[in-house]
Amino acid sequence: MQPDALPQKTDGAGVLRYAGRALALVWSTNKTLTVVFALLTLATGLLPAAIAFVGQLIVDAVVAAIGEPALYRQALIYIGIEAVLVALVSAGSRGISMCQSLLRAQLGHRVNVLILEKAQELSMTQFEDSEFYDKLTRARREASSRPLSLVNRTFTLMQNAVTLTSYAVLLLQFSAWAVLILFIAGFPSFFAETKFAGDAFRLFRWRSPESRMQMYLETVLAREDHAKEVKLFRLGPLFLQRYRDIFSRLYAEDRSLTLRRETWGLVLGLVATAAFYAVYAWIGISTMRGAISLGEMTMYLLVFRQGQTAVAACLSAIGGMYEDNLYLSNLYEYLEQSSPDASGQAARGEKPGDGVRFTGVRFTYPGSRRPVLHDINLHLRPGESFALVGENGAGKTTLIKLLTGLYTPNAGTIELDGTDLRDWDPQHLRRRIGVIFQDFARYQITVGENIGVGDVERVNDPAGWSKAAEQGMADAFITELPAGYDTQLGSWFRDGQELSSGQWQKIALSRAFMDSHADILVMDEPTASMDAAAEAALFEHFRKLTNDKITILISHRFSTVRRADQIVVIQNGRITERGTHAELMALRGHYATLFSLQAEGYR
Repeated sequence: MQPDALPQKTDGAGVLRYAGRALALVWSTNKTLTVVFALLTLATGLLPAAIAFVGQLIVDAVVAAIGEPALYRQALIYIGIEAVLVALVSAGSRGISMCQSLLRAQLGHRVNVLILEKAQELSMTQFEDSEFYDKLTRARREASSRPLSLVNRTFTLMQNAVTLTSYAVLLLQFSAWAVLILFIAGFPSFFAETKFAGDAFRLFRWRSPESRMQMYLETVLAREDHAKEVKLFRLGPLFLQRYRDIFSRLYAEDRSLTLRRETWGLVLGLVATAAFYAVYAWIGISTMRGAISLGEMTMYLLVFRQGQTAVAACLSAIGGMYEDNLYLSNLYEYLEQSSPDASGQAARGEKPGDGVRFTGVRFTYPGSRRPVLHDINLHLRPGESFALVGENGAGKTTLIKLLTGLYTPNAGTIELDGTDLRDWDPQHLRRRIGVIFQDFARYQITVGENIGVGDVERVNDPAGWSKAAEQGMADAFITELPAGYDTQLGSWFRDGQELSSGQWQKIALSRAFMDSHADILVMDEPTASMDAAAEAALFEHFRKLTNDKITILISHRFSTVRRADQIVVIQNGRITERGTHAELMALRGHYATLFSLQAEGYR
């Protein structure tokens, strides 16, 4: 797709729309460096004109001193002054480079922290939205460098504006027309650059999904958790070719834009060159006619040439500021993403001990038209164990996500101890619930920290780790690891140890026991990597430790499920059966059919 065919919307980002916010961001990052940066910029903006003026004095002093030894000293003094000014320019440039380097590191970190902090405020619904991921990808790819770039260009504009003003004052002594030509000659190239900057930005926004696919393919091809299947199924060449194909498409677009940008830049740049040599001839003729001195000629030529550079730098800075504003719109579009209303304040329920009540709950995932759950009515009482049974996709895990507050039902209510979950303070609610999802996280940190994250306030509590690991039946193998609870897990870092799937599941189970405040414990296929006997033993151990809590088990092994106090069967998002194992077998419904089929497989 050619840039002309791309979406034309750029979110109304004017040249200066985000300049103030970027400056405020840099100022709040490091005030001292920002002040030093500004002062050095102004100083280096004034010095070039002073150097040009002293250059004129040197030439005229040298011409006057020819055959006059008494005048040598004056020329040498001017040369010394120019040397000092040039040294100051060099020192100022080094200082500016230092400020930029230090601010770049601090500001890049600051912006990345803002992006990650915002991610903590967003809902699961937003994380599962492809358009949101495009916003996040665009923000992370460019936005960390753009605020400083915008500030750098703002200061560059100030520096060159000061330089240009001082040059114009000197050049006015020759002709106001020369000053006008100086300014006008740079504009054609500026308009072309600005136009192509807009095209490049629209191209960047349009292809965010393809860039994200490239990042995903890199992950699949280079991560240990995908390596087994990539090798066994010989997927490497397939995914690598898709990676190459995406690059080829993106490169073709970049190549077309780059060729047009540089061609027009060359053609329009020749306008400025022609203007310089026209003024060069004008100044030369004026010198030959005796209208100006040789020193003045040298100064005017230097001023006009460097003035052109200053004009080009000013216009380039403005064009760059326009481009930076376009890309900063990605950052602020992401940061201004609305967060879910977390207005709940309740720290305890109105009816302590009532447990959990689902009343008429219905839920549909965003972007889908088919409800996942319909008219769910369920009362989970403290001290009882519940098992959720149903085929994959029936809605069991979605029910748990609603219970934990990760999603909000589209209709109906979920109450904990008589208070709607929406009225609970999220932090207090999540402390009441311990969950092990079937896709639990395997953190590349130490064993103890992997368990400790179950209660972030005690993440570095060795005594808590040990107690939780004992309850989660993980202590036996942990003591055999090289450094015990201080053993690094995973393969990303030095001396990392990889665990079996069953051991990882026990780590995750221990994590659920870490928070002693949790009185609702949920196991969503937590023992899928264990054999049936180990799972039965673990669940029996689990029941003994949680006899005063609400426990919820999702499992496809009916030998374990049958031990629950109440079994809830979910089909196509609806509760179709409910009761004890004996009651459901006597009912001869869906549960009895599934149980009999599985039992037959063991005979």
